[in-house]
Order: sequence, then structure tokens, then C-alpha cells
Amino acid sequence: MNSFFSATSILSFLGCLTLGAIYAWLLYRKNKNLDKNLQFGLAGLRFIAVASIAWLLFAPLIRTLNYTLDKPVIIIGQDNSLSVGQVKSAGFNQKLYEQNLKSLQDKLSDKYEVKTYNFSDKVNDGLDFKNNGKLTDASAFFQKIKDEYTNRNVGAIVLATDGIFNHGGNPLYSINQINTPVYTVALGDSIPKRDILISNINYNNIVYLDDDFTVEVQIQAFQSNGEQANLMVSQNGTRVEQQSIAINGSSFVKTVPVKLHAGKIGIQKYTVSLGALPNEITTKNNSQTIYVEVIDGRQKVLLAAVSPHPDLGVLKEAISLNKHYEAKLALADDLNSIDPNKFDLIVLYQLPDAQNASADFVQKVLNLKKPIWYILGAQSGVNSFNQIQNQVNLSSANGSVQEVYPDFANGFTSFNLTEVDKKVFSSFDPLLTPFGRLTVNASATPVFNQRIGKIITQQPLLFFTNDSGLKAGYLMGEGLWRWKLSEAENEVAQSSLDNLISKTVQYLSVKDDKRRFKVFTSKSAYDENEAIQFNGTLYNESYQAVNEPEVNLQVKNEAGKIFNYTFSKTENAYQLDGGTMAAGNYSYNANTTLGGKKFTASGSFYVNALIAEYQQTTANHQLLNTISKQSNGKLFMPADLSKIADEILKNENIKTISYEDRKYDELINMKWLFVLILILLSIEWFLRKRNGEL
Repeated sequence: MNSFFSATSILSFLGCLTLGAIYAWLLYRKNKNLDKNLQFGLAGLRFIAVASIAWLLFAPLIRTLNYTLDKPVIIIGQDNSLSVGQVKSAGFNQKLYEQNLKSLQDKLSDKYEVKTYNFSDKVNDGLDFKNNGKLTDASAFFQKIKDEYTNRNVGAIVLATDGIFNHGGNPLYSINQINTPVYTVALGDSIPKRDILISNINYNNIVYLDDDFTVEVQIQAFQSNGEQANLMVSQNGTRVEQQSIAINGSSFVKTVPVKLHAGKIGIQKYTVSLGALPNEITTKNNSQTIYVEVIDGRQKVLLAAVSPHPDLGVLKEAISLNKHYEAKLALADDLNSIDPNKFDLIVLYQLPDAQNASADFVQKVLNLKKPIWYILGAQSGVNSFNQIQNQVNLSSANGSVQEVYPDFANGFTSFNLTEVDKKVFSSFDPLLTPFGRLTVNASATPVFNQRIGKIITQQPLLFFTNDSGLKAGYLMGEGLWRWKLSEAENEVAQSSLDNLISKTVQYLSVKDDKRRFKVFTSKSAYDENEAIQFNGTLYNESYQAVNEPEVNLQVKNEAGKIFNYTFSKTENAYQLDGGTMAAGNYSYNANTTLGGKKFTASGSFYVNALIAEYQQTTANHQLLNTISKQSNGKLFMPADLSKIADEILKNENIKTISYEDRKYDELINMKWLFVLILILLSIEWFLRKRNGEL
């Protein structure tokens, strides 16, 4: 630490000394009562005290310089992934390598600050040679250096890896941001070995029941020219597909499509495997397991009527065009034997009828609280219709019908109809609607209003209602078969009527989730290095989110082992971090109690095995060499670890940096000067008092 005084400071100091001297001379020059030596001594004390006080008041800032030495930081990064452990070059001695790397660390520590890390899918402090990382992310290693050593004197990076990076960004982009020489240690073997593997599988993880779906399997083979590979696919342990693949090159790549059938609901486990070849370097990459969730996406629609009508054929055909919907027609006596509870949407076509023959069936449907699409016509029992629902009333009906044309209602947004559709509907023949005065609930959403001749009315023709979450649709007329014939005559490429019926059915059959207790995972599929996240919500009878009671969770794996958890509470919901889990299929069941009533929620998820480290067995030393050259470093083989220290020591750019820290301070902040002045004045006062001068 050094202090510097400028020319101004020196002049100020001399002025303060002069002031002190004048003050002392004026005070003691005429004093004849004191001994000469004592007089000079007291004058000296007063001189020093006054000069010090003046210096405190008038002195400029004092500059202080501090010098900090920053030794170079040498960072050693060891690849701790599976690929490093599974393939080693000829003559490689793992224990000797570990000893040499630690010796390198000790040798560099004599002159530099050495930091060590190991990395795979994440970066950890210290060296680790277990080689159990599921992925290799070198960019994360360089990012950590960038984040933690910004503005530090990083002299060099020693990177020991096989050059197989299968996660994160390209490390070549990272080293440009660090501007530090990278000395790479080439692990693994860069000579291709005999191997056959499944490098990738493309598939949809959700399919519909009874659908055929295709799985694309990408196969790679090295040094296996002329061999025959046996590709097998098993579903839940049962073989469902087998193919023979001819390998016709030393570096072989082929994508094989495999068609499978979704015949069972739930999460299905498919294992895709290749038969082992003689003298393969590893068979751990010969198989992959995927999980496909098969859901029954088909919605069941019941078309209920007393007697046949051509409209029913139009409705059934339009509904069946969507493979996720299944339409069933029930007439007359069949209505009493069918269970309407098995259907997601019920179409009451001119029911209740004029003779009220279907009263029991209609009442059974109403008790189920399911979505209903009412279609009225000449056979409808209007009085009974008015009594079974409270959204629509058709009064003064006398059994006659009138012709009504559709006119698209502005502002309808429940589903989309194109401008072409709107134009097509405006050209259709009229429907026959029961004559009467129509009164509709004000909250109804019309799709079409009624046009009688050229007069456009505000009475709806096709509309929807929603009564406390229960949807209902109303078509106030019959004659859809005429609309179908109009399309056929005009040779319409895509049926607007089919589109309307399909979207109406979809809108009415979509279920609102009104469960009071819900527990779900953040996604249905995880990798085995990802933490499983659960979320939960609980509602009271007013459907307000609450989280007072405790929520317990049980997770069960494929072997039947159960893991117990308890949710943490958030502001008004629940959350749980289940941590990482082994690859496999899992189901879960959550339970809680609110107001003396028990609630349960269940679901499933699956964890994919990470096999990326087995999919490339040939080390990429060329990439390591590029990293070294691009960063002004050098590539070394494991046997030459000791030479890295010599290379770093002779690098003149790797040296200690001295940082200068300038600090400006005022004398008045120096407390010891106050103490000195107080002591001087006290001694002067005591001597003057003793000699009778006070």
C-alpha cells in the first residue's frame, strides 16, 4: 500500500506548518516567566497541535494505492459419462490415468490456483471417475466456467473427454466466449468397432384405440458388412413384429418403418430390439423401450327416434366420418332396451313424439344429466317438449308446420364455419319447423336464425344453451336430407352439412372437467434424469380452490413397489417434486379428505431410459483437436498427461496479474490524529498550569 501527496498537498502542508509556527511564536514570544527550555518545549507542543488542526481542516484528499496479485486459474474438467467408461483404447490403464491426472493437479497447484470439475448431464465439483453419467454436455461445463470465472485470470482449461457430446450446444461455440487455451486429453478409442445399434425411434406417444400407427426405427451398423440383423418388436413382453435386415456396408444406416396396432387401452410398453452380432463391442445399444398411451378417443352418440326418417341416415353418416365418433341408431322398441348412460351425447330426434310413446326413455335420458341435441319436426310432441326442459318454449302450436330457411347469426364463435359454408347454407332448401310462438332463453347461442321467405327474424333455428354446465343443442326443424340432396346436385367437393353436424356433435359432447380433486403430472413422459413434478388442486362445494387438508400420494412401479409421498402446499393448491425415477411405467393414486368426504385422483406416467451414451461408441478425437487449435491449446493422449504441465508453464501468456486499487480518503477520517492533538494540548495545559501560567 502506498500513499501519494501531490504538489497542492505539499503546499497545503507547508502552509499549515507556517500557521502553527506563527501561532506558537505569538503565544510564547513575550513570556519571561518560563524557563527557556520549557518555553521552547511548550511552543513546540502548540506548534504541532495547531499545525495538525489546520492540516485536518484544509488538507486535500490522500490517495492510497493497493496492489492485488491474481494467480492464474487452471481448470481441469473430467468427462464422467458412460461412453468414457464403456470404450477404452488399447493399453489404457484406468488406475494409472487417475493417478497421473491427480499428479498433474498437484504439480500445477505449486504455481497456479487449480479448480477441478467432472461433467456429464450436469457439472459437479471435484474429479470423479465413476463414469455413470447418462448424457454428456460439454457446453454446460464451459458455461459454468463463463459464469463463475468472469473477470478472473483463467490461464488454461484441461478437458479430458472422448469428444462424444450428445446434449446441449456445440462446445466449439462456447470456447470462443471464454478466450482461454484448452488443452484436451483424448480418451476413448477413435477406431470404429463392430457394433449394431438402434440410434433413434420416431413415434407418436399418444394413439387412439383400434388405430394402426407406424414406428420408424433407425438402425446403424459398423464393421458388419454382409451380416443379417434380426429386428423384433414386443408389446408388454409379447412379440408382435419381426423383420430381417440385410447389412450391406461397413458404415450402415437404415430407417425401418414398423406398423403396429393399438388394440388395448392404457400405456403400452414396446421393446424394439436387434439380435446381437458376434464380437460386438457392446449390446447395450441393441434395444430401446418406448411407451405409447392408447386412449379411447371415440365419443359415442345415440340417435334416438320413434320411427325411421331420412334425416337419421344423414346424421349417422356425418357423425361416422370422424373416426373418433361412433353413432348408434335406436328406434321404437329398441329404446327401452338400450342403456343411454353408455353414450356421451344423445340426439332426441322428434322426441318426445306426439303420441308420447317414448316418455319413459326420455325421462331416463333427462335423469342422466348428459348433453342432448333436440331436433324437432312434424312428429314432435310440442307440449311434452315444453315440459321436459326450461330453455325453450313453443307455444300456440297446432300441429302444423312452416318452411324456414337458415340465416347465419352474426357473432357466433363456438366453432368456425367458413365463408364458403355460410354461402352454401344460404342456398339450401327450407326445413319444416312446428308452427308456433318461439320463446328462447336470453343466454342461448344461435348458429342460424330463421328466415321465412325473404323476412329475416331474430328467432333461432339452430342454437345452443348451457344450463349450469350442462350443454344442449336445438334444431327447430326437420329436412336435413333435403340439404344433403342440394349438395349432391351442386357437386360440392366437401360437404358443409357434414362439417356442421360434426362440429355440433363435437361441441356438445366435449366434457367439462368438474372434478373437485385433481392430481396430474406436468407431462406424461419423462427422461430418467428428469425430476417428476406433480400438481394438485382441491375445490370446496362452491368450487373454490382450497388447500387446508393434507394430500398423500402413492406411486407404484411396474414391479408393484409403492413409494409414498406427501404434497407441499402452495398459495391455494398443492405441489410435489418426486425426484428422478428409474425407467419404466408408473401409476399413481392421491387421496385427501375435505368436510368428512374422501376424494381420490389417479393417473399414470412413464420414464424413458436414456441410452444416448451407448449410441456412439467411436471417440471423436478430431473434434477435440479442433477445440485445441481454435483456442490456441494442444491435444494430448492420456499417456502424456505430465507434458500438459510443461506446456502450461512455458506459455508466457499464463502469468500472474497485478491489479491496482486506488482509494481517496480525507485526513479527518483518521481518528488517531484527534488523539494526538488531544494529548499534545493536554501536556501543554498541564505544564502551563504547573508553572503558574493559567
